[in-house]
Amino acid sequence: MKNKTFINAFFLILLITFVAYLESPYSFINKDYAYSTEEPVLTQPVTAKPDENTPETIEKLDKTKKENGYIIETYKEYEIYRDKDGKVTKEEPTGHEDTLKYYDYSKDKDQ
Repeated sequence: MKNKTFINAFFLILLITFVAYLESPYSFINKDYAYSTEEPVLTQPVTAKPDENTPETIEKLDKTKKENGYIIETYKEYEIYRDKDGKVTKEEPTGHEDTLKYYDYSKDKDQ
């Protein structure tokens, strides 16, 4: 019994070692990818500003109602277009709605 446990533990360690090798940058799977800690990574900062014609999407509370001890809130999504100064020029509904339903704890305080 002790010998069988030793063999199982040995194969488990062997399997973990093999998986760690496969996930390392030096394995045969990753041989096509260059890996060097001596060379710096070259990146360019992103300086592009969003286009003025690109809408921003926000959700606004449309209605709230109480029903069977719950508060149900309905939110509608809108596309908002802004000018250069950040003022809202156009606001269009997208037709997307989200509904939140949560328990009304305020009625428990009244009792």
